[in-house]
Amino acid sequence: MDSGELDYIDEDEPIAGPSGLRHESAESDGASESEQESPSDSDEGSECNESEEEQEQTQLQPAENEIEGDFDRLIDSIRKSDGQQGAGVLSQAWDLSVNDEDDWRDELREASGVGRRKKKTRKRTAGPVLSHQVKGMVGEGNQAYVDGRVQDATRIMQEVIRIEPKAISAWAVLANCQADMGLHDKALQLRIMAAHLKHDPEWWYELAQQSRDMGFSKQALYCYSKAYGLDPTNVDALWDRAILAKEMGQINTARIALSAILKQIPHDLNVLEELRPILIEGNKIDVCASLHQDAFEHYQKLYPTGAGVDPETARDIPGGGFDLMHILVLADSYNTIKKYHNAVTTIRRGSRWLQGRGSQSYWDACEDDREFDIMGSAVIRSGTVAPGMYELDTNARHRLAVSRIKMGDIEEGQMHASVILAQDIREYAPLFSEIADAYYDQRMYTAAVAIYEDLGQDPSTSSIYVLERAAACRRMNGDLENSAAIYEQVIAADPDNDDAKRGLAEVYEILGETRKALNLVNQLIDARGKRNARHNKQDTVVSHSSVQGVSLFEETPSSRPNRGNKSSKSSRPVTRELEVEKERDVLKGYQRLKELTPAMKAGNEVAVKEWLLEAEKLIETFRETRRLFLSTRSVGFQGMFKTKRNTEENEDDMASRLQIEMDREKGTSSKRSQNLVDVFRGVSFDDWLQLTMEYSFLLIRRDQHCLADEILRHMLFSNAYQNQRAQDTLRFALIACAIHARDYRAVVEQGRKVIFTYQFNNEPIRILLASLASGHRQLDAFVASAFQKAMLREVRFSDLAFNHPEQIRWNSSKRRFFNATVAPKSEYDDEGEGEDDVGADPNQMQVDAPSLPKKLNPLLVTMYGQSCTSYQSSIYYLLQAYESCPEDPVTCMSLAIASLARAMQRQADNRHHMIAQGLAFMSQYRKFRSQDPDGAQEVEYNFGRLFHQIGLFSHAARHYEKALEIAEKRTGDTFKGGGVEKEAAYNLSMIYVTTGANALAQSLYRRWLSI
Repeated sequence: MDSGELDYIDEDEPIAGPSGLRHESAESDGASESEQESPSDSDEGSECNESEEEQEQTQLQPAENEIEGDFDRLIDSIRKSDGQQGAGVLSQAWDLSVNDEDDWRDELREASGVGRRKKKTRKRTAGPVLSHQVKGMVGEGNQAYVDGRVQDATRIMQEVIRIEPKAISAWAVLANCQADMGLHDKALQLRIMAAHLKHDPEWWYELAQQSRDMGFSKQALYCYSKAYGLDPTNVDALWDRAILAKEMGQINTARIALSAILKQIPHDLNVLEELRPILIEGNKIDVCASLHQDAFEHYQKLYPTGAGVDPETARDIPGGGFDLMHILVLADSYNTIKKYHNAVTTIRRGSRWLQGRGSQSYWDACEDDREFDIMGSAVIRSGTVAPGMYELDTNARHRLAVSRIKMGDIEEGQMHASVILAQDIREYAPLFSEIADAYYDQRMYTAAVAIYEDLGQDPSTSSIYVLERAAACRRMNGDLENSAAIYEQVIAADPDNDDAKRGLAEVYEILGETRKALNLVNQLIDARGKRNARHNKQDTVVSHSSVQGVSLFEETPSSRPNRGNKSSKSSRPVTRELEVEKERDVLKGYQRLKELTPAMKAGNEVAVKEWLLEAEKLIETFRETRRLFLSTRSVGFQGMFKTKRNTEENEDDMASRLQIEMDREKGTSSKRSQNLVDVFRGVSFDDWLQLTMEYSFLLIRRDQHCLADEILRHMLFSNAYQNQRAQDTLRFALIACAIHARDYRAVVEQGRKVIFTYQFNNEPIRILLASLASGHRQLDAFVASAFQKAMLREVRFSDLAFNHPEQIRWNSSKRRFFNATVAPKSEYDDEGEGEDDVGADPNQMQVDAPSLPKKLNPLLVTMYGQSCTSYQSSIYYLLQAYESCPEDPVTCMSLAIASLARAMQRQADNRHHMIAQGLAFMSQYRKFRSQDPDGAQEVEYNFGRLFHQIGLFSHAARHYEKALEIAEKRTGDTFKGGGVEKEAAYNLSMIYVTTGANALAQSLYRRWLSI
């Protein structure tokens, strides 16, 4: 039977079902088996035939029942129309959305039990049994059509359909009648109705092609889906459905169809090529990367030599089709989702594989890219593996450069970038721009601005974007005048560029040119008003270009109503009522806490438990409020119902601020007012902070350090506590809790944060040293490598600030000075130090920066020298501190200890010199420390410890005895402690035991070491 025309079928004959198909559910892999259906007569058949037929019907039933369900819905819509035009009624009553088709299918299966949930084995029939009257009418209609009486045949078959809608021959004859009258669109619609009764996937596929040719796109999508539902192996239907959906802008439908093809034909490059832009448009970059990674691994295993044969041309092709372009796509996907290490690995392994060196996996052990080094590179390589000097495609090296720079491996990235930047800028302008963007993202503005300005000098490579980025780099480097000049150039070329005007206004504000800044902001506000006016005048009714003819679907694009506004407006009063109720509960709980506080502080256990329960409820309420923990911590808490600020509000805010400044006739910029709120649910933020610390301290006393630490750290991220006073308070509370729990690594971590915040200030250093005191755990935390690196950076930067202040710039976002000659990344450690520190607006440069140090800081150098694990390094830095402050007893004693320790090492070739040097510094220590009346005992003990270490026990014993005599004079007969008596007595007893004077050792035990 020709698919274009439906021949009439005698109802007395059984209708043959589809052969060679097996439908499986949507969750299966789409596998199918060929099974020929055995025809069965109504009067006879065997149990074997019935069993086979029932088994096949079980397999075909889900798709067929679904299609017949669609048919019943269509018929019900026609009957309810009461004589209206079929197409219009169907488009109104049953406009099945292709996007929601899968969801509707699941709901249908769940509601009707069709599918895997219930496997019925009812016998498949050829439709309902027709009555004698209907059979007679069918015969009469067939005869009228054969005689050429089309109108009579149409009238008779419509009556047959009214009586029995599932009479397939009536639909067939009626479709032929419409085609003979030239109404091909209605004939197609009738054939689709008939197709619901005859489950033939090829027929559905041809109907889809006819619908597509006639311009009925949604109808074609529907037919493609039915064809695939009946034959999951029909890849052509999936492909055509995907291409059509892509043309219609239904990217989700296209993505699903192409993904289904990939399940049947894994790693097909043509499918990946079509799917890639769809995934990118749908912001599914991770899926794109995963699919290309799987294909990459597949082709690597299939073609281990990196070359394959084209089956059509019999010529060798790189990677068997998975060539360099696909590798670049995979690397770009990884860079987009910020998996830079994966991008580097992809480029290195992919290029090596395409060069036929896939077996050289030893290059993966090298963390750098020495495999693709270039001749004359300034990068010095260490290790046993020599640089490979292999060729690397320019585009691949560009990806390596971008990945390395963005992952923080600046030196390696600069090596690759230098190769790219040596190329012709006109030919590789996009690569130049992306490298500059990578530098810009890493806040390496000096390196970025050089590339942007090179691009901007050539008309063929210059653009508004490039000039704006160059201006932003100049601004961040503090070169405000040149930044303003570039912004002015951009505005002259594009007078309607709002971004450039906004940036120039901010620069003018920093420079104090308030009138110019206000003029630009007013221009932005005026332009916004004109845009809104033009938008309001536009006709909101969209003219739909519908196709001529009749379709089962509404073929015009439909806009979805915005449901969010209505629900938002209706729910806002309810939200406010809930907030009022929550505030009432918080105030009630806080009042109860104040009543319990005196008894809690007095140690009443019952009151303490009740206080903890009430406090826990309040603190969890605070922590669960999302508006108190926004991602942009520079914006303070502005109330529970403060709407998000957009660009227009920022412009209005800037205009108001500038106008006030002009009215006050001030030439300097001021901080913007944010209308901050300092109360949350009736309790001030200071009270919330006090409550949090008291609760944490009680938890610490009950050995719940982890919970207390978690709460305090979480509070650090609250927008309510981003001022420096609150941050310091929380950090000191963390230090106190860590000391109580003996978690000295946390003490060092928080101490580093405070030192980082207060640059060139010794008080945070003293607080940290006092918090560590003495002990093995404290020592381990003090000499940790991360802490040493951080302190070494501070030492070097302090030296740079004193000797080369011209290289120092003020960073307002971190409120710190930084070295303008190197990348800002090097100013911070690999643990993200200072990430949660509070700063001013990062887009503004502070003119009131603190003054630089006028002399070297010996405390910082001494502390770093004490933390060094190498005695040589320790002596080096301690000598620097001694030059700055030779009268400091701590520095002298530290030098003496380091010298003696160095003398005890095997590598020392001048032991006597080091011992003499140590004794000399100990003499200096005694000279300065003896000036303190309380330092005599300490001096004697330290000298005894020195001689004890080098084995001069007689001298050591004499000094220990003097330390104990001082303690006797100070304490009398009753020992109270407070000095180094215990240490001196214990060390002296060790000497007595070693020399055989056990009786003297026993007397020391009884006098000084007994409880």
